[in-house]
Amino acid sequence: MNTPDENDERTNDHHENDRTEPITSRAELARIQDATPTTTFSELLYDAPDDDIRLENLDLAGDADAPDEESAPTESSRVSGWGRVLRGNRTLWIVAASAVVCLVAGLLVGRFVLTPEDASADAPDPGLVTAPVEFGELTNDVTLRADVGYADAVDVKIDTSGLSGGAAVVTMAPPAVGTVLNPLSVALEVAGRPVIVLPGELPAYRTMKFGTSGPDVLQLKQALAGLGFGVGDVKSNLYDQATADAVGAMYAKAGYPVPKSDEEGAEDAVAVAEKAVRTAQDTVTSNEQALAKAGEGPKGSELIDLNGAVTIAEAELAAAQKSGEGLQQAQVNLEKARAERDEALAPKNTSAEQATLDSSREDLTAAEKDLEEARQNALPFLPASEVLFLTELPRRVDEVKVKRGAVLSDAAMTVSGATIRLTGAAAEADGALLKKGGEATFELTGGDGTEFHAVIAAVAKGEGESSRWTVILEPDPLKPEQIEALKGQNVRVKVPVGKTEGEVLSVPLAAVTAGPGGESRVEVVDSDPREGDEAKTHIVVVETGLAAKGAVEVTPVEGELDKGDLVVIGE
Repeated sequence: MNTPDENDERTNDHHENDRTEPITSRAELARIQDATPTTTFSELLYDAPDDDIRLENLDLAGDADAPDEESAPTESSRVSGWGRVLRGNRTLWIVAASAVVCLVAGLLVGRFVLTPEDASADAPDPGLVTAPVEFGELTNDVTLRADVGYADAVDVKIDTSGLSGGAAVVTMAPPAVGTVLNPLSVALEVAGRPVIVLPGELPAYRTMKFGTSGPDVLQLKQALAGLGFGVGDVKSNLYDQATADAVGAMYAKAGYPVPKSDEEGAEDAVAVAEKAVRTAQDTVTSNEQALAKAGEGPKGSELIDLNGAVTIAEAELAAAQKSGEGLQQAQVNLEKARAERDEALAPKNTSAEQATLDSSREDLTAAEKDLEEARQNALPFLPASEVLFLTELPRRVDEVKVKRGAVLSDAAMTVSGATIRLTGAAAEADGALLKKGGEATFELTGGDGTEFHAVIAAVAKGEGESSRWTVILEPDPLKPEQIEALKGQNVRVKVPVGKTEGEVLSVPLAAVTAGPGGESRVEVVDSDPREGDEAKTHIVVVETGLAAKGAVEVTPVEGELDKGDLVVIGE
């Protein structure tokens, strides 16, 4: 005989086996509930399969009436059952959690978000916005960032294509790394000849000698003139006698003789030409004497004799005319005497002597021209292999790539700027305020706040699309450890472009207003600024001065103004 519990289990099994399709309507659900014995919540939770756990099957009322001994499963069964409830009703639990989150968010919004009405109710009472009058020195500075370092490195290459008489052998030990090259320094000695350093941008590309002209000659003359050598017209690009003399003096100061001319016997040619000129001059002198002699008239005594002969003949003719004897012969004698005198006084034909003289003078001109050319060829000149033009002297030797005895075929060394400099960039408006020679200060990044002094060496406008100006500054002499600390850093530079003469009164720019007559004035508060429109104020007419850093220098003209007075800058 079956117990009631067994009958119930069979009945439940029977109904569970009959329900193989899912419930699709509330009518079907009601029919099943009527045909199914009441099941407690505990029985459904712990005995039913996971697939059959649905809210429709949970009879919460029946669960409340069930006996404790029949509905109390073990603790582990309860945990497992609640897990099945959570898994089987995941959507329901998500909806419930979302509702809780929204409830909490609503409470927070209501607590901390204020409406415009609430916010305006808590706002402070309106009042005057004021600022105190300051007293002190007022300065206007241009601030920029600058990189600290040496000038750009340059490879030193010597043009040895014009060398004659052998290979370009380095005949003197090159300068050591760290050597400073100044104007007139000998950077290298090649084939026994110096390579003299001069300031300039154009590299030497040809031999400069008497008669040549061009930008390289102009650069040479300007470099020599800057070193104190006389070059004549410094604006002329012609290599003339004065330039040659200056080049000769440059070699003498460097301790080397002037280079010899490539033309063989140039010095001997000068001597030969000088002798030819002297000979031509002597010939001209001789021919001039011959011409003068050929054109001479009768001497004084000869002229007296000739005139006497004419006088005697005239007297004889007169006597013959009186006596009537020898008249014809007397006339002949007078005509002869007169003819001899006229022939003696007539100009001589010196065309032959003149032609000889003209020819000798032409020979002299040619000889003098040959002498000038010979002298020009013998003048000091400057081969391209004996000069090294470098910008921004002095320069420091960074690397030596040759040694004594080596044949020079490529760069001999690398040089860079010998002194530390600061290279910065400024906006166009700031750059226009900066001038060469202006003073500046900068600090070591991460240092102890010590300020270093510098001077503006150059200010260059931006090129192309760039509107930023380049500013070059040279610091005062630095210690080696300071140079090492500064090298490669980017520092902040301050350049004062205007300052007051001593301490002055100043107010914010916003405090200065224009009066009805165009005068500048400030409004000084006499009472509590928080009184707003009820606060007591008075007007002080001022004269403005330097404006800097949002403040302006003011001097009271009508009324009194002192340090610490509150001036109105807004409401």
